[in-house]
Amino acid sequence: MTTVAPDTDVGPLLRGWRERRKVSQLELALRAGSSARHISFIETGRSRPSEDMVLKLAEHLDVPVRDRNALLLAAGYAPRYARTPLDDPALDPLRGGLERLLTGYEPYPALVVDGTYAVVAANRGITMLLDGLPAHVLTAPLNAMRVTLHPDGLAPRIRNLRAWRGHLLDQMERQLALARSGALREVYEEVAAYPLPESYPDDSGEPELDRGHDESEARYAPFALPLRIEHGGTVLSFVSSIATFNTPMDLTVAELAIETLLPADPATVKYMRSLMPY
Repeated sequence: MTTVAPDTDVGPLLRGWRERRKVSQLELALRAGSSARHISFIETGRSRPSEDMVLKLAEHLDVPVRDRNALLLAAGYAPRYARTPLDDPALDPLRGGLERLLTGYEPYPALVVDGTYAVVAANRGITMLLDGLPAHVLTAPLNAMRVTLHPDGLAPRIRNLRAWRGHLLDQMERQLALARSGALREVYEEVAAYPLPESYPDDSGEPELDRGHDESEARYAPFALPLRIEHGGTVLSFVSSIATFNTPMDLTVAELAIETLLPADPATVKYMRSLMPY
């Protein structure tokens, strides 16, 4: 009789995700419409969960789609989610929709990244922000975290670099706590080790460059941590918004994220529209 190694059986795997999420057996049972006794039996291997139960528990534990396949396999079921290459004809509608979204957001910056922050699509607003960076920073595959935090990348242009860098690293740490991704861990360790540029402007103690705004615009206080970045002698202010796909059924789609940079003040709106008038 073939047995499954304890660390690859579905019970210990589910227990690991439950403990990672800091959810009790009783709380998970209530969420899933089951009982704490049944959850305990599943985790100890005394009960084999149905395919639907595996998926239900994974949903309530916010298990990434990639790892749901591993749970299904450990329980003796076929994987549910495929990984379709982004350039596959089957994803033509997705790519077309993303391109229309990015183009429609112009002149403001927007891009699409995968689960390791590799850039898979970007609009002209992003191209504008990257203008003038050295070729070695822009070498494919372009990674949004690397190009933002690299000392030769955008970092020297970011006026609130210390705060923005902390925000990005915290964001990656939260993702790593939710998903076991060796590739993302490598990117995090690389960018976290980047030194700060030898000298960089800091909004906390240095007046900003001329942005051509009047005193009436001082009333526009930040409503979220802004990215304050210099372009052509002007300091622009953006707030980042990230969107993902609801109930993805494909691993590639599940790991895509659309980031849009929303102008945080009228001066930034005016400047961006002057660069790309319609």
